[in-house]
Amino acid sequence: MGLTAFLAMVRKDLLLFFSDRRAVIVAFAVPIFIGSFIGSITGGSGANNEPPKVSLALADEDGSAISNAIVSGAQADKNLKVTVTTASDAKDRVLKGTDAVGVILPEKFGERSARALFQQGSDRPELQIVFDPSRTIEVGMVQGVMTQHVMQAVAQAAGVARPSLPFTVASAPMTSTRVPYNGYAHAFAGMGIQFLLFSAINLGIEMLVEREKGLWARLRSAPVSRYLIVGGKIASISIVSLMTLLVSFGFAMFMFKVRIAGSVIGFFAVAIACSMMAAGFGLLIAAVGNSPKTARGVSTLATLVMVMLGGAWVPTFVFPKWLQNLTVVVPVRWAVDGLDATTWRGLGLSSAIVPTLALLGFAAVFTAISLARFRWEEA
Repeated sequence: MGLTAFLAMVRKDLLLFFSDRRAVIVAFAVPIFIGSFIGSITGGSGANNEPPKVSLALADEDGSAISNAIVSGAQADKNLKVTVTTASDAKDRVLKGTDAVGVILPEKFGERSARALFQQGSDRPELQIVFDPSRTIEVGMVQGVMTQHVMQAVAQAAGVARPSLPFTVASAPMTSTRVPYNGYAHAFAGMGIQFLLFSAINLGIEMLVEREKGLWARLRSAPVSRYLIVGGKIASISIVSLMTLLVSFGFAMFMFKVRIAGSVIGFFAVAIACSMMAAGFGLLIAAVGNSPKTARGVSTLATLVMVMLGGAWVPTFVFPKWLQNLTVVVPVRWAVDGLDATTWRGLGLSSAIVPTLALLGFAAVFTAISLARFRWEEA
């Protein structure tokens, strides 16, 4: 008798699970998608995988035959994506996160390095390297590659087979001068945004539950406009989302000494815009969801995709180039970039303007679709 009851309960739960096809698809699709995505950007099977190129800002202040050969060698290197620019612009590009590393060939670098080959104790020139401290893995690789190109160019010009190292290397991180780089700032930006979105999901699911219970149909009959009702929900979701993000950063500031090294106004502008985007996302879930169970699965998948593509888990620089370009349509990418810019990068208010506008744009699109699709009564 006990075994029969046990099997009946198991059968009932399995039938309920498989009766919701969308939920079943999501349950199987999420781990497959995440595993495939992470595997593809971390090497996959190793067959026909071209490693992503490191973005390098290269400044040649020498202009000699040796420095020209170094630049040509770097441009032809399959591991590098080189932008030839000035020293000040190279530093600025690294500071803003446009390039991972900047290399500066100072004046008379070629002449002094060639002379250092034959004169013991001669003053060796300095190869200047600046780097994004959040991308330290790439710094060592760039230093090794550039050393190889410098040695080849100097050896060829001097007619020497195996020269000793005729230069020194000076490397420095590019961040705000007020505080050192703190990796917790980026980590809490990514995780804060992720759970901000999860909070919005929960509130959107609650709206679906309220609709099933007929609450929204009764509210519609009240002497208030539907826009006022929906606006109240957007405001409440925005407040909860903003609190989620600020509490996360507050903990990081207290425990891990994370600081807003850049614009405080810019930080709050990005945070508020991100919360409004999350509110629009939560409302969208309530508007297009068929049932709380199905909506939870689909919205969880959508959130995980946005978080992964936005660089909250894996830095976007490890993505293939086409995927890096695609991430501009992902709101999390703008949120992470804006929070990074105003915290550990130490950038000013101007760095927060584009991310803020982009996030507000996503919020407007999500809200507009939600209002057009919102059903006040259960279908």
